[in-house]
Amino acid sequence: MTATWTRTIGRVAFINCDPLFTGLDPSWSVLAAPPAWLTGHVLRRDCVLAPIPAADYARHHEELVLVPDVGISSAGEVGSVLLFGNEPLENMRTVAVPTDSASSVALLRWLVKERGLDVTYTQMGPDLDGMLSVADGALVIGDRALDGAALHPSLVQLDLSQAWVERTGYPMVFGVFVARADTPKDLVAAAHEALLDRLVAFESIPSAREAVLRRAHDHTGLSMDRLDRYFGEVFNRLSPTDHLGLQAFLERACELEARPRWAWEAVAPMA
Repeated sequence: MTATWTRTIGRVAFINCDPLFTGLDPSWSVLAAPPAWLTGHVLRRDCVLAPIPAADYARHHEELVLVPDVGISSAGEVGSVLLFGNEPLENMRTVAVPTDSASSVALLRWLVKERGLDVTYTQMGPDLDGMLSVADGALVIGDRALDGAALHPSLVQLDLSQAWVERTGYPMVFGVFVARADTPKDLVAAAHEALLDRLVAFESIPSAREAVLRRAHDHTGLSMDRLDRYFGEVFNRLSPTDHLGLQAFLERACELEARPRWAWEAVAPMA
């Protein structure tokens, strides 16, 4: 039986993809969900493509293809993937990690291993106070991390993106847009074009950028100045250097031996 596809694009239920979705062509429906949930939605054909944790792509690489140009990356501090605690990581023996993001957890585990530390992990819901009540450290991502840093700056012990960049010299790609390998290419290309249209507007039209900042402010309550800085820390356009960073993360933190597969070949080759 031929699969039926709807014009639906998945999106992360955080602000980090707002430049791609604010003002999106209304002919597309949007399915908002936590990052790890979107993996299942793509696999079940609930949406044409969606941003998922890079670590989830590694786990399902035989069924998925990467969509070029768009993603969630950072070349340094990201501000929204943070380890909180009363002591630095080197003094932590237990860390609570969220259930809704595979990439940040994989990155933390890799950083802990690289430093030769002995840490026990506990999975739980992404509530900073609750996590710190049962563990020395708490890994928090997305809007909750931004809120937590604003309310409890003294508890921020590590920005995981900054730690990755310092350790490897590569950008950190947390999220990748993927489609099922059997999704019609013309439909994937149409969704890709719709997202790129909004990203170009965000990058080049002041009023479009203002609309993104306003939407993020209404959603989070963070100041416009902080959000303006945030969208200079997190990027939705993937460069050839980001592709190298993605491959490094997939190999080192996710232990993926297969080369990443792209939806089409118009991608700079990886070293």
